[in-house]
Amino acid sequence: MVSVLNRLASSLGRRDEVPNQELARDLAAKKDKAGVREIAENLWNKDKNIQADCIKVLYEIGYLEPKLIAEHAEDFVRLLKSRNNRLVWGGMTALAELAKSNPDAVFKHLGQIKKAKETGSVITVDNAISALAYTAAANDKYNKDIFPYLLKHLSGCRPKEVPQHSEKILPAVNSSNKVDFIKALEKRVEDLSGSGLSRVKKVIRQANNM
Repeated sequence: MVSVLNRLASSLGRRDEVPNQELARDLAAKKDKAGVREIAENLWNKDKNIQADCIKVLYEIGYLEPKLIAEHAEDFVRLLKSRNNRLVWGGMTALAELAKSNPDAVFKHLGQIKKAKETGSVITVDNAISALAYTAAANDKYNKDIFPYLLKHLSGCRPKEVPQHSEKILPAVNSSNKVDFIKALEKRVEDLSGSGLSRVKKVIRQANNM
C-alpha cells in the first residue's frame, strides 16, 4: 500500500501548498479514514516539514468534511502546546472546523483553547474565536458557558479586530443573547470608521433579525 505521505508537498520537493490541498481534496472525496489517520499520526514526525504539511492537509479536509477529522481532536489540542507556531495555529484552525460537526470534542478542551488564544498569534486567536463560537452554537449549556467569554473578548479586543471577530461570533448569537451582543458592539462603534464600521453595522442588523 502506497503511503499518502509520498504526496505531501515536502515529499515532492515542492514549496507551495498545492500538493497538500490536492491530497486533502482526494482524502475528503474518498472519505479515506485510513489515509487521514496516517496523516494525523505524522503530526509527530521528526521532520518539521512533514508536520507542517500534515496539519495543512488535516485542516483543509476539515473545510470539506469536518466529520473526517473528528476522531483526531485530541491531536489538535496537543498541538496547541507546541513551540512551533505553525502547528499551534494549524491545530486551532482544525479545531474551528471540527467544532462545526463535533462541538462536544471541542467543549471538553475549553481551558486549553482559551489559554492558547490568550498567548497565541493573530491566526490562532481568529480561529479560537471561531472554534468557541461554533461550539457555543451547539446548545444552550455550551452557549451559557462560552458566550460571556466571547462578549468579554469583543469588549476588550483591538478596534481593528472588532469587525472580523464580531462576524466570527455571530453563529453563537441567538434570540436570548442578541441584546447583550448588540450592546457590546454598540459600545465599540465609536472606535470604528470606514469599512470596519460598515461591517459591524451589518452584524448588528443580522443580530437584530434573530
